[in-house]
Amino acid sequence: MRLALVTRRYWPLVGGAEVAMANLAHAFQRQGHETRIITAQWDRSWPTEIHHRGIPVIRLPQPRTRGWGTWRYVQALKRYLVTHRHELDAVLISMLKHDAFAAISSRAKHGLPIVLRAEGAGATGDMRWQETGRFGSWIRRATRQADALIAPSRAIVEELVAAGYDSRRIEAVDNGIPLPEMPASGAREAARTSLADWNQSLAAEVDQPVVVYTGRLHAGKGLLELVEAWVRVRERLPRARLWLVGEGELAQQLGQLIRAWDLESSVVMPGVFDDVADLLMAADVFVLPSHQEGLSLSLLEAMGAGLPCVVTDIPGNRQAIEPGRQGLLVPVRDAERLAGAMLELLNDPARRDVMGRAARARVGANFSVEQMAKSHLEVLERACQQVERRGA
Repeated sequence: MRLALVTRRYWPLVGGAEVAMANLAHAFQRQGHETRIITAQWDRSWPTEIHHRGIPVIRLPQPRTRGWGTWRYVQALKRYLVTHRHELDAVLISMLKHDAFAAISSRAKHGLPIVLRAEGAGATGDMRWQETGRFGSWIRRATRQADALIAPSRAIVEELVAAGYDSRRIEAVDNGIPLPEMPASGAREAARTSLADWNQSLAAEVDQPVVVYTGRLHAGKGLLELVEAWVRVRERLPRARLWLVGEGELAQQLGQLIRAWDLESSVVMPGVFDDVADLLMAADVFVLPSHQEGLSLSLLEAMGAGLPCVVTDIPGNRQAIEPGRQGLLVPVRDAERLAGAMLELLNDPARRDVMGRAARARVGANFSVEQMAKSHLEVLERACQQVERRGA
C-alpha cells in the first residue's frame, strides 16, 4: 500500500505519539509499503521536505500565530490530500484533533480511506481535548465519521465509546516497540560514560543509583508528586539521581520545586532526546507516576531495555506491568508510597535484575512493533475495502 501518516508534531519534536508514528512508518516500510510522513513546519527555518531515517517527511506551513497557524495548517493538509490523492491508498492520522478534521472534512474531494489513531487517556487524551479544546465538539462530530479508529489501549477504547464513537469502527491495537538487542557486558557503564561526556549534569558513578522518567513534562504525568517523593528518596540515598527527560509546560514549575526543596544536585532535567536508549541503559529504575495513561510507549521502551518499573496503578500501566513481576504498582498521587517503591528497588539489585529480565521478555512476547504494524495494516486494508464497496 501507499500510505500517508499524518502527525502534526514530528521530529525534532519528540513524544509518545511521535515515536509511535515513527515506529509504524519504519515497520510499514520494512514490510514493503510506500510510506511518507505529513507534519507541520513548526519553525520557518525548517526545510519543507526531508528524509528522516529513510522516511520522506513533508512539512506543511504553520505560522506560529495562535489560531491562524492552526487554520493555515488545516487548509494546507486539505490541499495536500486532494492534490496527492492519486499517489496514496490510505491515510493514518495520529490524534483526533485538527489533522483528523481536515482529512475528513475534505474527504468528498480526495476520496481516501481515513483511519484515526487515538492517543492518550484521561487528562492528556484526545477525548478530554475534544471536551475542552476550541472547536472540540465540531471535531468530535467529524471524527465519528472516520472509516476506522485505532485505540492503543483498553482505557482509550472505553473513552471513545463513552464519547459516542461507534464501537463497531473501533479496533484495539496495543502499542509496540522495536526490541533492542540484548545489552553487552559493560553496557550500563559505557552508557553512563557517554552521557557524561555529552552532558555533565548526567554524570553518575558506576555505583550511583539512577531513576529515570521519559515523556512529556505535564501535570497529568504525576511529576509534582515524583519530585515530592524524591525528597524522601534522597534522605535515604543521598547519592541517588533522578533524571526527568522531556519537554512540556510543567518544566518551569518543576524547576522551581526542585530549587525550593534544594534538589538541584539530585534531580536533572536535561531536555528532550531523539533517542533515549543510552538514558535507559544507564538507569537502574524507570518511573511513570501518571494520573491517567493509555499504554505508554515510554513504559514499553523502558521494559524493552530491561528496566524494572515503578508505575501508578491505572489501567494502561496494568496492561503492561504484572505487579511484582516486571515492576511495582503504587496508588495515584501517593508520594509516600511512590518513594517507598523506588527505594525498595534501588536497595535490591538482585530483584531489579529479575524484574528487568521479566520486563524485557514481556515486551518481546506481547508488545512488538511488528505485531503493532501488522494490526494497523489490517485495519487500513479493511478501510480500503469498505471505501471500494461504497464506490462500487
